[in-house]
Amino acid sequence: MEENQPKTGKFSLNYGLILGVIGVVFGIMLYSMDAHYSQDPSNTVITILIMVGVIIWGIFNFRKANQGFLTLSEALKLGAGIGLVAAIITVIYTLFLSNVLDPDFAVKIAETTKAASEAGGQLSDAQIQQQYDGTINYFWITYPFILIFNIIAGLIIGLIGGLILKKAKPDY
Repeated sequence: MEENQPKTGKFSLNYGLILGVIGVVFGIMLYSMDAHYSQDPSNTVITILIMVGVIIWGIFNFRKANQGFLTLSEALKLGAGIGLVAAIITVIYTLFLSNVLDPDFAVKIAETTKAASEAGGQLSDAQIQQQYDGTINYFWITYPFILIFNIIAGLIIGLIGGLILKKAKPDY
């Protein structure tokens, strides 16, 4: 008798949506506090912790739905899938943020980076200006970077979670 196997795609979509919505809520919170262009490392740490928590939660619940069994490849698929779905939502939010909510978003990021570079004192004025111009002219590179980073981070989190949570089905 064939049992209903849970689908990694369904879990990836569901938990990716959860992660994406949490990320958007966090982004809106930063926007409302006028901290959305801040380069504070705590924002990155919080985002990564949320990502780790949701991906591990998704892997754990997949294992529970699969009668307590999980392979490493399923965990990798879940991590990458959840990361991809969340990344797509993040890209859509970032497009909305930088084109509707805050059309000067790229300029503010460039100015923040310029101020940090000037305070660091390690770059010449020409290098700082080149960095400033590059940030504004090549801001679009942020979107594929979000996708690539989330998928790679999802794979790494899925690998670690899979190694911890894996349980093979008995051969009999």
